[in-house]
Parts: sequence; C-alpha cells; structure tokens
Amino acid sequence: MRFKEKVVVVTGGGSGIGETSARLFAAEGASVVIADRNGEDGDRVAAELNAAGPGPNGWPRAIAVRTDVSRERDAAALIERTRHTFGRLDVLFNNAAVIHPKPLEETGEPDFDRVLAVNLKGVYLMIKHALPLLRLSKGAIVNMASLNGLVGQRNNPVYAASKGGIIAMSKSLALDYAPDGVRVNCVCPAGVMTPLLEAWTRGQPDPAATVQALNDMHPLGRPAASEEVAQAVLFLASEQAAFVTGVALPVEGGASLGY
Repeated sequence: MRFKEKVVVVTGGGSGIGETSARLFAAEGASVVIADRNGEDGDRVAAELNAAGPGPNGWPRAIAVRTDVSRERDAAALIERTRHTFGRLDVLFNNAAVIHPKPLEETGEPDFDRVLAVNLKGVYLMIKHALPLLRLSKGAIVNMASLNGLVGQRNNPVYAASKGGIIAMSKSLALDYAPDGVRVNCVCPAGVMTPLLEAWTRGQPDPAATVQALNDMHPLGRPAASEEVAQAVLFLASEQAAFVTGVALPVEGGASLGY
C-alpha cells in the first residue's frame, strides 16, 4: 500500500473529488483528516471510513474537522488537530473550491472576493500552516487547479484566475521547498462528473443538450469520473512521483487539444 502509516489532509473532503480521494488514500493505508466547510458531509465520510476498523498504529482511520479554508484560524486549527491526533502529516491535498460561472461584468465584488478567498487564499493558508509538519516528513502537497488555469474558458474568468494563480504559486513553492524535500504539484482537470456538476447540468434550460456539450468538449467522449482525477492526485502524492515537483498535470480527456 502506497500510504501505509501516512497521514493525509484532504480539504473539501466531504464530497466529489475530495471524498473519492479520501476513500482511496484510506484504502491504501493512510489515516485521513477530512476538512470540509459542511460538517455533516465530513462527519459522514469519516464515519463510513472508520466503520472498516481502526487505522495504522491504533489511530483513527479518519477524522473530520469542520473547516473554512479561507479563514486563517480554521486552517491553523485544522493542522493543530492533525498534529495533536496523529503527531505527523505526510500529504496535504488542497481540494476545497467554489465556482462562479458568470461574465466579468455580472460578477460583484463580494463574489470575486469569495472565489479568490477560498480557491487561492485557502491554498496559501493551508500550506503556510502545514509546512512545519511537512518538512519533518519530507511530505507532498497536491493542489487542485483546473484546465481553466491553463487555457481560457468563456464566462468563467474569476474561477480561471484563481486556478491560474494556484498553478503559478505551486511552481514557485516547488522551488522554495525543494531543499526541504517537500514536493508541490497540482492537478488540472476539465469536466468531472461530481455532484456539483451534475446539479448544475440538471439546472440548465436543456439538460440533455448540456450533457452532450460536455461530452463533445472531451475528445475521449465524456467528462472524467471523480476517481480518475483522484488517482492522479494519489500518484503525485506517492513515492511513485518522488522525482516530480512543480508540475501542473492535465487530466482532461484531451479537452485542451484541437486543430
């Protein structure tokens, strides 16, 4: 198992890619700290993982910590809870995010501030407080970026800006912390069939046409499943990627290709 006796923090771990990643990390031997702004979702995932029995070293297989990553006190408290419970941290997966698919002129200042606070500031705060433990373990950071951070997308400029910022910050941090043995990478999906995307699709004027458009934008003929993105996260966090840092890995079914 790639993460036997490792401790992993997953933000946004109560649903979607975060939940799937938390389950995969646990299946590969890790104890998982599930951070989510929705405490009920985090508690549910942790309870389901703990139903399989205790984790390594008698630790819980999972704990849930209600966390708003845009607030420094929450980020600091999350890492302190991790240290107090497990005494170490090996992987930080910054997955928590919000979306705001609207044109720029229809985006209010509070909307702009919220997207940047959660998506970009949240990554900064989590890394800032996790680094002392990650230095000790020579651990790994994986940040959830997006294909939107590599190429443009219509009517989604603020989200794209936040994800482009994550990519640039990840590359800079990879340089800063390579001497400490801490690797920093990010994953860049296109469409992923999470509950959030499914709900958005159902809310469109023509859901069937929306599904077809999502399929058509990916040369492989469909959006990704959450597990397909999560597997890329686990690869970058594992020793299989021991010589990989500063990478923005597209996991997008060919969506960035064209002629």
